[in-house]
This record gives sequence, C-alpha cells and structure tokens, in this order.
Amino acid sequence: MSYNLLKGKRGIIFGALDEKSIASQIAIKCKEQGADIVLTNAPVAMRFGQIQELAEKLECEVIPADATSVEDLENLITKSMEILGGKIDFILHGVAMSINVRKKKSYTELNYEWMKKTFDISAISFHKLMQTAMNLDAMNEWGSIVALSYIAAQRSFPDYNEMAESKALLESFARSFGYHWAKKANVRVNTISQSPTITTAGSGIKGFSDFYGYADRMSPLGNASAEACADYCVTLFSDLTRMVTMQNLYHDGGFSNMGMAPEVLED
Repeated sequence: MSYNLLKGKRGIIFGALDEKSIASQIAIKCKEQGADIVLTNAPVAMRFGQIQELAEKLECEVIPADATSVEDLENLITKSMEILGGKIDFILHGVAMSINVRKKKSYTELNYEWMKKTFDISAISFHKLMQTAMNLDAMNEWGSIVALSYIAAQRSFPDYNEMAESKALLESFARSFGYHWAKKANVRVNTISQSPTITTAGSGIKGFSDFYGYADRMSPLGNASAEACADYCVTLFSDLTRMVTMQNLYHDGGFSNMGMAPEVLED
C-alpha cells in the first residue's frame, strides 16, 4: 500500500542484486512510495545479478560503481543528481562481501589480505560514500542515509567470521559520521540490524539454514522478512523520522532482547 511517504524524494540504492536481496526489496518499496531512484552495484555483481531487469521494472537508471573506489562514487553521485534532477534525499548502503566466508576460511585461519578487502567493501566503503557525498554537497537538508547491519556486531556468531567486525565498524561509522552530517545539514545516518534473511549472500554462510530456523524460534515475532525490512527502511527515508540519527536500529522480531525462548527448548 502506498502512502506517498517518499513523494518527490530522490535516492540511490546500493546493493540490489536479485529478487531475494534486501536492497532490491527496498528499491521496490521506495518506488511504490513515490521516490525517484538510481540503482547501483559493482560491475562484477551486475553481471551475475538481475539488476537490469529490476531497473526496467522500476523504470529507473542503473549506474555501475565499485563502492570502494572514490572515483566511481564521485561519478555515481554526480550522474545520479543529473538523472534525478537535483540533490539526493536518501541513500541505502547495502554492500557486503567476505572472500574468507566464500572460501570457507575459519575465523582462526583468516587470510588477512582478504580480511582487508572485506573491511573495505563491507564497511570502509560506507565512510567513502558519505565523505564523497559531503564533498560534493550532494545531500539535501534533512536527508537520510541507511546501512544494513547485523547483530553479530555486538554478539558472537562463530560462522559469521570477520563480517562481524565489518558490521561493528559500519555501525561506528554511522555514529561518528552521523554527528558531522547532522551539524552540517541535518542529514541523519542510521544502521538497521536485520534478522537473518534468506538472500543470495546470506545463504552462503555456513550453517545459515539451521541458524535461520533457530532465530525464527527465538524471536517472538519471528524473523523479519526482506519486504518488512524494506518497509522499515522507507520510514527512515521519510520525513516521519527526522529526529532519528546515529542509531543502530534492531529489526529482528525481538531477537536482540531475548535470553531464552521455550520454543527452542522444545526441539
């Protein structure tokens, strides 16, 4: 259902890959709520995903960009403002990748060069994005920037590997850069700590299906879906949350506040 919460707003969505990705669902919901958007992802991801089909469905442009490249980010943001006809009102950072996870390296046997790449793609790119947008004066006043995180930033999930540290760094960037954005132009910066979600990326984590079921039982409301996360993200992009910034917001059906659930003990 559309309430036109984003009518007249312009946004950039990072990380749309296929119909399972949270970023794709967020793009769909943003369009439903009246926004004009540009989609972006790394060139290699675009070759394997379905972002072009999504762009055709949503009648929006796609601009390839390596989120770790300041030059690519400058090009992306500049072209997005040209395409959309003005400054940006919201940005979603939905980019994350670990070579160590893909190569099934255990946490105690990590390849450090791959770890650096993980941090650059999954967290430092968030700082690069915000710094580039600020340098280009690309954000409208009272704009909103959101990145997707996970509770492994606060708790130990052994198979999540060095992605846990990446999410912790991501959340720290939101707090630290959020201060500077607020003082400069009332732009707010937040992270959403989402339930384990069945996506192409998430499903590649060792033991994901078992943990997905465990989290679903541990959460009083069950796991939050990608579609529900998209709805929540829309509220953070809207004018209804103008005083929310520098926060890590849990969107996990109550999982983050649970100690033990009887449903788990029944198994």
